[in-house]
Amino acid sequence: MSRVLIVIDMQNDFVTGSLGSKEARAIVPNVQAKIKEYADRGDRIIFTRDTHEENYLDTAEGKKLPVIHCIKGTDGWQIIPELEMEGCEYIDKPTFGWLNWGGFGEHDEIELVGVCTDICVVSNALILKAMYPEAVISVDAGCCAGVTPEKHEAALETMKSCQIDVWGE
Repeated sequence: MSRVLIVIDMQNDFVTGSLGSKEARAIVPNVQAKIKEYADRGDRIIFTRDTHEENYLDTAEGKKLPVIHCIKGTDGWQIIPELEMEGCEYIDKPTFGWLNWGGFGEHDEIELVGVCTDICVVSNALILKAMYPEAVISVDAGCCAGVTPEKHEAALETMKSCQIDVWGE
């Protein structure tokens, strides 16, 4: 069985920085334990990094969310130090969902954790479900945080409606 853990955007800016939240900080120990579980089994672990350029405020996203964050190469763009580990893969994605998952190979089980549940986690979960309809796509709600608790819950419900397994609530 082939398993992969995708850790969505657990970057300084989303945990302790310009878009950080107490909910994002609260899930860090859970995400650490999840990464250790996958690493101990020798499973594949992929981190995504929300990646913007200096002109972020001039982009369509920047105009709707005028908070500078995750500028490539800055401290805010880095994965939080508590989660960094050797042997993981990194994907720099310029928007909410990564459209190149087709090039990362086939997996029987794909689990997603991270932030923000209602933006990047749900976007990638839906893209993966569309690309790999026979794979088990799951999200551990206890390892995710949304922009608000209400939006987190709404995103979990959306994923359940789309046959993504949601657990850990």
